[in-house]
Amino acid sequence: MKVLVPVKRVIDYNVKVRVKADGSGVDLANVKMSMNPFDEISVEQAIRLKEAGQVDEVIVVSVGVKQAQETLRTGLAMGADRAILVVATDDVHNDIEPLAVAKVLKAIVDEEKPGLVLCGKQAIDNDMNATGQMLAALLGWSQATFASELSIEGDKAIVTREVDGGLQTIKVNMPTVVTVDLRLNEPRYASLPNIMKAKKKPLDEKTPADYGVDVSNRLEIVKTSEPEARAAGIKVASVDELVAKLKEAGAV
Repeated sequence: MKVLVPVKRVIDYNVKVRVKADGSGVDLANVKMSMNPFDEISVEQAIRLKEAGQVDEVIVVSVGVKQAQETLRTGLAMGADRAILVVATDDVHNDIEPLAVAKVLKAIVDEEKPGLVLCGKQAIDNDMNATGQMLAALLGWSQATFASELSIEGDKAIVTREVDGGLQTIKVNMPTVVTVDLRLNEPRYASLPNIMKAKKKPLDEKTPADYGVDVSNRLEIVKTSEPEARAAGIKVASVDELVAKLKEAGAV
């Protein structure tokens, strides 16, 4: 069985994001980029399934700019077998929308015939949380989202999901799309020998046109702004004073 793992190039989670002075977007100049953390967990889980003998091949895929090659090489260094890069834009500020990404991924799934697609539940740059669900809908496959545990039993996948009320365990028919949450695993660090080996692993470069997909944006970003600064708090000496202050603020 093949496993397809979509990965995204995002601003590293340790970097403080800056908004451009004109409000047209996020400043990416000289900013460290890395693999989306949720996607790292997906890659790790796919590799663990392969190590357990349940998977024959792990394919990492990225849809975006040419620089995403670095992100795919990270996945290959972790243990993936090969990679596919779909160069959909030359502008690093152009974020390909989830539906367009899902359409490209569907075309790749139709070509590669994997038994499982493992996605991060969301990307930390736009927090859309939509690509995996859209892909499942386009494919007509079952889906299991926010997975914190995953096991394969024959033609079924057993998934424990993180939901508002706690945990929910479901059984879905395969092939399926699973989106993973933070507690599924702890991604490994790529060793230096594996980083060197990754340079020789196959990485195919495609375009959306190769799959007959239009990735033109349907949404327009009107303005980007930083969150408002929190107002300073105050200390009160008694419960009565607290209630009085809350009444003044219209909170009670």
